[in-house]
Formats: sequence, C-alpha cells, structure tokens
Amino acid sequence: MLIQTRSFGEVNIEEERILDFPNGIIGFPDLKRFVLLHDSERGESVGIHWLQSIEEPGFAMPVMDPLIVESGYNPIIEDDILTPLGDLSEDDTIVLVTVSVPKDLTKMTVNLRGPIIINAEKRKGCQVIVEGEDFSVRFPIYEILQKNKEKAKKERGE
Repeated sequence: MLIQTRSFGEVNIEEERILDFPNGIIGFPDLKRFVLLHDSERGESVGIHWLQSIEEPGFAMPVMDPLIVESGYNPIIEDDILTPLGDLSEDDTIVLVTVSVPKDLTKMTVNLRGPIIINAEKRKGCQVIVEGEDFSVRFPIYEILQKNKEKAKKERGE
C-alpha cells in the first residue's frame, strides 16, 4: 500500500504494518488507522518513531519507548481499558509515549501520563490516561537523550 506522508514523503507499507485504533487517539478520535514509521527509514536513529495516520497524511505524532528515558516506567492500567486490544502478553505489548519537540530542543518532553498501548500480534492500539500523580505530562528528556548519546559513542569507541 502506498501512502503519502508529510515527513517521509511517499511510503510503501505492507498491509500487516497497519495498526487499528478503534477509538482513535486522544484529541483525534476520527483517526483510527496508523503505521509506525522509524527515523531509520529516513537514515536517522535517535529512538524516535512516528505514529503516522493512514487517513490524514499531514498527521504524524512523534513517539518513543518510555524506558529509554525512564527505566522504572511501569504504569498501572485497568484491565478493562485494555480489553478491546485482545489478550496481551509481554512479548506482544508495545508501550510508547508521545514526544513534544519545541523549537528549543532543550525543552523536549514526553507525556508519561498518556501512554499508547499496542497489541503487536493483533495490530490494535489505544491511548490511555494513567491516573494519579506518579507520572508527568511534560517529563523533560533532552539531557537524558544527550547522556544516552554520549554513552553510545563511548561504547562504539568514538
């Protein structure tokens, strides 16, 4: 399937990569079909992925694995909220958080309170709101990413 995107241009994706979000995502309930694109598809590798809408070429939300910036991230989510995704196993569950990238990159944050949960086997996803004050909506990540980048350079011997 050939899709048009703002950030990646024209992209050919396999049907089995399409993710169904029956309830849309927060703020965009009408967008229900997405594909997860990776910066490596643009020749970059910084840990940021893109939740690209199939229905709206101009909509791509930056997302990332929360464990990259918060190693203890393990929110409690009510089982009934995840029921529409089907049976979830640890191996088939992908958890992502949205990334906010302002003009001043040092102010980059992730939303740890609104994770996106994906059942990779069933290709179904949803975005949930984590109750309580344990997780921030604007968790700063710039310094963490810089430290991770420096650590990776040292490990490669650069």
